[in-house]
Amino acid sequence: MGVARQYCGALGKVENCQVGVFAAYASRQGYALVDKRLFLPEAWCTETYAARRTKCEVAEDVGFQTKPQLAAGMLRDIRAAGILPFTYVVADCLYGNSLTFLDAVEEDGSTIYFVSIPSDTRCWLQGPVMETKPYTYKGEVRAKRVVAQHEKAPMTVDAVAHSLHDCFWYRRRVSEGTKGPIEYEFTKRQVTLCHDGYPDKTVWLVIKRTLGANPTHWYYISNAPVSTRLPLFVWLSGMRWAIEQCFEETKTDLGMDQYEIRKYTGWHHHILTCMLAHFFLWHVQIRLGKKSPSAYRIAG
Repeated sequence: MGVARQYCGALGKVENCQVGVFAAYASRQGYALVDKRLFLPEAWCTETYAARRTKCEVAEDVGFQTKPQLAAGMLRDIRAAGILPFTYVVADCLYGNSLTFLDAVEEDGSTIYFVSIPSDTRCWLQGPVMETKPYTYKGEVRAKRVVAQHEKAPMTVDAVAHSLHDCFWYRRRVSEGTKGPIEYEFTKRQVTLCHDGYPDKTVWLVIKRTLGANPTHWYYISNAPVSTRLPLFVWLSGMRWAIEQCFEETKTDLGMDQYEIRKYTGWHHHILTCMLAHFFLWHVQIRLGKKSPSAYRIAG
């Protein structure tokens, strides 16, 4: 798999389409969209919409799946194909909030995720002490594990960010912009996530903020090893740039979001054609030896 220089990129929807889930890949050679899934609303998978599904030629074996479930399926297919080696998976809040997706990333025991989470995600800075609490169910005395009463309530990651002194923040360069270096401040903490009131995964909480008196914050979690240093997280936080470029280039230059498709196969044909065209243009650019933007120019 190599070190921190190959990764399977962000899995998310095309902003203006709102119907697809995409996987992109970034390496030293460049970046490209490598897989896609069409998202069907749950109502479309009911009997009420059976006639419409037939008219749109939706395959009979297509059932409802959430976007994180679609992304997890793509990830498993990419792994099974064995063509694209990757070490890291980057995704936005929709997937960072999904245990289904995170469990799929961790299935092989070696892939590291770096995913966005919402500001109201709750966690403990130290894993809470658990205790056994008896209760009666249908006349039978049972016991369950609960958080000890003396433990503090979990904090939101936003509260964690605002509780940290300025000395715990580190200014780092993420990339070189057209007007000079782009810099943010970062910090990291090991935390235990809270799920339905119970402790869940112990992960890295990485927080990024803008410079200045009233900073904007972004929050990420990662299952990276305890020994992981901050520069890796800084580098991963900038890798979303490559994924955004995929969408920007395929929409602006190749018309990926400019279609009036009414059939299931037609959508897949249009999107796949745009993905292949984007990959071809990248290949031509490399063959011609022209300088091109690279995810690996982002400082790490």
